[in-house]
Formats: sequence, structure tokens, C-alpha cells
Amino acid sequence: MTVIVATDTPPAVRGMLKRWFIEPKANVYVGTVSQKVRDKVLHYIKRNAVGLNLLIITSDNNCQKYKIFRYGKPDRVDLELSGNWLIAEKLAG
Repeated sequence: MTVIVATDTPPAVRGMLKRWFIEPKANVYVGTVSQKVRDKVLHYIKRNAVGLNLLIITSDNNCQKYKIFRYGKPDRVDLELSGNWLIAEKLAG
């Protein structure tokens, strides 16, 4: 399974994502696609939506059974520590 959370998705990219994923909420896409299809979709997005921020959560063969990666300017930092994903928020101050 793959979950993509995007910000301000352009109409062309949004339409392409709807070919492979459902959109249960605006700019949130969920689907079960192969790694090859997922990589092609992400490559298309990166090429055609400059400035778009993405959060991608996808199935993986680790103890938590998923991995996290981001594209763009993330507001949080993802860390993998001993096979576990942790998300650190930037502290104000």
C-alpha cells in the first residue's frame, strides 16, 4: 500500500494520481501499486510539479512494515533508528 500526501497539487498531476490511487480527502492519495508503478508516478510528479511537497508512506519489509520519505521542503524530520521510523518536529524557540 502507498499513501501520498501532497500540498497544492496542480490539476494535471492530480488527474494522473487519480489513475492509480483513490483520493479520500483533497491531496491525499491511497492505493496498492507495484514498486515500479510507484516509482514512475513519483518521477512524473517530481518532473511536473516543481515546488510541491510530498509525504510518501509505503509498505516495506522491516519491523514496522512501512517506510517514510519526503520530497520538497518538509516541516518535520524523518529518522530511521534501528529499523524504526521516528518523526521529529522542529522546535520553535
